[in-house]
Formats: sequence, C-alpha cells, structure tokens
Amino acid sequence: MPTRILIAKPGLDGHDRGAKVVARALRDAGCEVIYTGLHQTPEQIVDAALEEDVAAVGLSALSGAHMTLFPRVVELLAERDAADIVVFGGGIVPESDVEALQAKGIRAVFGPGTSLQEITDWVGENL
Repeated sequence: MPTRILIAKPGLDGHDRGAKVVARALRDAGCEVIYTGLHQTPEQIVDAALEEDVAAVGLSALSGAHMTLFPRVVELLAERDAADIVVFGGGIVPESDVEALQAKGIRAVFGPGTSLQEITDWVGENL
C-alpha cells in the first residue's frame, strides 16, 4: 500500500508551483498524494489529513508565515490525537528558522534548491 501524503499551502501565499512539483515527484516515487490547493487554514489542512488518513503532511510557504502556520498544524494534529502524522515543510524558510521549526515538531524543512531526489529519499527513509 503506498504511503499517503497530503501536500498543503497554508495561509495567503498564492504561489503553488513548487508544491505541485514536489507532489508530482512524490507521486512518481510511489506515494499517493493529495493536494489541497491554495489558501488553506491550518484547521482545513488537519481536517483533510484526518479525512484522507495520511501518514504525513507536507507544507509549503513562500509568504514568511511559516513560523506561525507550520507549528499550528502540528498543534492541531496533537489536539486531535493525530500526533503520529509526520509534518514536514518547505519553501522560502530562512536557515535560521529551521531549528526553531524542528523544535516545534516539524520533522524536516526543505529550502530553495533542495533536489527532488533529496525530498523523495527523506520521505522513503522516514515514513
């Protein structure tokens, strides 16, 4: 059974090309990928993750709101007894924010220039 992953764009960020490229790469690597589209709230993302019974949620942010939105998804999953769902992120995330995000439960952060192979390898090794 393929690993089910939800790819989501939280917040007001209107650019989803990178998220779609990652979603396609994960699909090509054998994962079942659900893409929620633009402008999702953390609550909508968690609802979709639970409805779709995913193993992981991949978040993409280019708007600078990653320090608020990414941890909120982790918090909501914990509140809904779904802390076992792995959350990872990517987009325009300054290197100086990565450690703080990981301390808040984001398992991995992939910045600009990360190869698709690195992302799919990480997913294969961690899910």
